[in-house]
Formats: sequence, C-alpha cells, structure tokens
Amino acid sequence: MSATATKAALAVCQSVTVVHGRGENALTALSDVDLAIVAGERVGLWGRSGSGKTTLLHVLGGLTPPTRGQVTLCSEPLASLDAAARGQVRAYAVGYVFQAAILLPSFTAFENVAIAGHVSGSSGELGPAELLALAGLSAKLDALPGELSGGEAQRVAIARALAQEPKLLLCDEPTGQLDSDTGGRVLDLIAALHERLDFALVIATHDPDVAARSDRVLTLEDGRLVSDQALDSA
Repeated sequence: MSATATKAALAVCQSVTVVHGRGENALTALSDVDLAIVAGERVGLWGRSGSGKTTLLHVLGGLTPPTRGQVTLCSEPLASLDAAARGQVRAYAVGYVFQAAILLPSFTAFENVAIAGHVSGSSGELGPAELLALAGLSAKLDALPGELSGGEAQRVAIARALAQEPKLLLCDEPTGQLDSDTGGRVLDLIAALHERLDFALVIATHDPDVAARSDRVLTLEDGRLVSDQALDSA
C-alpha cells in the first residue's frame, strides 16, 4: 500500500463501467474500474490510444456519468446530485488541462485566467498575475492567444485551471501537441506548482516517461484497469 493511502480520498470509482451506444453499436469505454485518488498525490494514467484514459478523466471529474457503478467526488456521491449541484462540485474541486490549450481567442492571457477564477468563485491568495508569474509569463499578461507559442498557451491553460484553486487537477495529454523540450518544461511547471499548491494530480498519457514522473501509475487496457503501481519516489 502506498504512503498516500492513509490520506483522504478526493475521487473514488467503484465498479465503474461506461458504455456508449446500444445494442450492436454499443462500445464499452470503461469496464468495472475501481480506484481512489487521494489528496496531494501525483498519478500517471497510462495507456495506448483508445484505452479509456480520457473517459476515465471525465468520470473522475464528474463530466461523464457512469453507465454502472458509483463515483464519489469530495465525499459527494455524484449520482445523488442534480446537474447544477454536480457543476458546483466540479467548480470548486476540479481543474482541467487538455491536450490543446483552448483559450478564449479574443481575451488576453490575464483575462483568460481571471475569468476562470471568477466563474469558480475563487478568492485565493494567488491572483491571475501571480499564477502567470509562476508559469513564467509575467511579460505575456496582455498577449492574445494568437501571439503565444504552443508552450506559452499551454502554460496559460495550466494557470487558468489553477485559478479555480482545485483540489484535483486532471491533465489529458497536456504535452501531446508540443515538442519534447517544450513538453518537458510544461511538465516541470506542473510538478513545481503541484509541490507548491499540493493539489492531487492525474496526468493521462501514452508516454511511459511522462507517467513515470508520478508517485503512482495506473495502466488501462481496453477500458480495464490492469495495473495500479506505486513508484519509488527516491
């Protein structure tokens, strides 16, 4: 059992199955997945394309309800909540970073981050300028997304996700559209912010080297969780 196992569970999946479609067209994206993500840990979610990584992130974050099984987020069984209440739990508990930055194109870097904090109702110690400074983007506060490099845009997306002060940060292939050097710097930034802000982190990736930067690696194959391995943090 890992050292994190004694900490509070933020997100729990119990016998979670997700099936898309019906009848002959039914596709099982996840099958009987059991896992828990606990406070402060770093988890790599590894698997080939189509293994169910994105679906599992969406389930953990309350975006996709399971066909069968139960998901608990911050001690709230999501199936017992209506859509508005599920949205409130997501807003204060979960931040997302996707493969593409998906910034609002007509808003500056500062505004993209500020809007996220406003929507979530966050009033934490780190404002948009401070978060962008931590991301190394103090000189880019007024830059529009079209004026940023791919790596800079992804760093803005990370700052935007953390403006919500999430307890759980879910990253879906955050370096998938970046070259190896830029991707490495983005991963270094995520690691540094995790160390400072102590959120739980789940990074979905098909790159074993990215997954290995975690405390623990979950391996998916064809929608099944086939391995849950704690890594040596020494």
